[in-house]
Amino acid sequence: MPLTDTAVRNAKPTAEPYKLTDGGGMYLHVHPNGSRYWRMAYRIAGKQKLFAIGVYPDVTLAEARKIRDDAKTLVKQGIDPVTERKRAAKQNADDRSNTFEVMAREWHQTKRASWTASHAAKILGSLEADVFPTLGDRPLVEVTAPELLEVLRTIEKRGALEVAGRVLQRCSAVFRYAIATGRGTYNPSADLRGALKTPEKRHYAALGHADLPEFVRKVTEYDGDLQTRLALRLLALTFVRTGELRAARWTEFDLDGGEWRIPAERMKMRETHIVPLSRQAVDVLRRLEAINGDGDYVFPSRNGRGAFISENTVLYALYRMGYHSRATGHGFRATASTILNEMGFQPDWIERQLAHAERNKVRAAYNRAQYLVERREMMQVWADYLDSAATDGFAAPTEFGRSRLRK
Repeated sequence: MPLTDTAVRNAKPTAEPYKLTDGGGMYLHVHPNGSRYWRMAYRIAGKQKLFAIGVYPDVTLAEARKIRDDAKTLVKQGIDPVTERKRAAKQNADDRSNTFEVMAREWHQTKRASWTASHAAKILGSLEADVFPTLGDRPLVEVTAPELLEVLRTIEKRGALEVAGRVLQRCSAVFRYAIATGRGTYNPSADLRGALKTPEKRHYAALGHADLPEFVRKVTEYDGDLQTRLALRLLALTFVRTGELRAARWTEFDLDGGEWRIPAERMKMRETHIVPLSRQAVDVLRRLEAINGDGDYVFPSRNGRGAFISENTVLYALYRMGYHSRATGHGFRATASTILNEMGFQPDWIERQLAHAERNKVRAAYNRAQYLVERREMMQVWADYLDSAATDGFAAPTEFGRSRLRK
């Protein structure tokens, strides 16, 4: 006969332990010291076993029956409830220890070898600044889409819409990593598609061909640090990314051979990039070698706060020359690309010089050409074109390119 709340409540201890049976294998085990324990007897895989349901009155009769019924369901499925309880307890402990921050740092560690040092630092820095303070100590499996959206809205409120989008991508990668390693089951980032504000498309301020005469003159007349003036000149001649220029080491250059090999770990696409050097570029580097050749870096820091010049050195120099909002270091790449295309050079040569990734994956798999001979000629034409900007012979790109390519 099933137990009642009254019968359980009034169960008194005796000199010997005894059982009050409820049914379904469950009973209340009453001890001489007055302790009362819910137990369930069951058989699985041909063996008689005992499942500890809980202690009365912490676990009521109704609660004990619910736990019993859940355990019996497991037994019918061939699952031992004792084993399942241990597994669930371990899973819960793992979930509590696998916080978002722990998982994010582990993900970051596995990926950092495929990133440049600066890019890896930037990614971790954004998580430390914008995500860890709010979600860092939360078990990753408990983080919900609304919680993540709240973090991203905070970033949006300060006007950093592009940052919010990048942080969402990084969080999504962390959740995917957790799922792949068996420590996550749900990626809340997927539910936020379309929830963020769309930033305006960013265009780097760049000069047109008509702006070059004035620019070349201002670089020549720049009265600031000589190293900075030469950096501006070399950046215009090579149109590499500013980060690639700033961290350049002398060991990367073959000035006699007119070549600069930027190692893969410093390139955005993680691939060694060869930059053919024009006569003018070699001349700039020879001048830099005379003042900095005894160190590791081509552009060492002067203030002692870094190994090489900061990312603002070039930008502030442009501001000082009057190019605030009119030009950036990165903008030289757009300027060179536009003008070289107008001159009639092959787009593949230009894209290779810019170290851009081939978007067509099939084409990328087969097209590994460096176009070094062609690019060497192109870079010399580009350098000569910049020099012509300071003379009366400056012409439109199409005309200049036509005259040079005929030779």
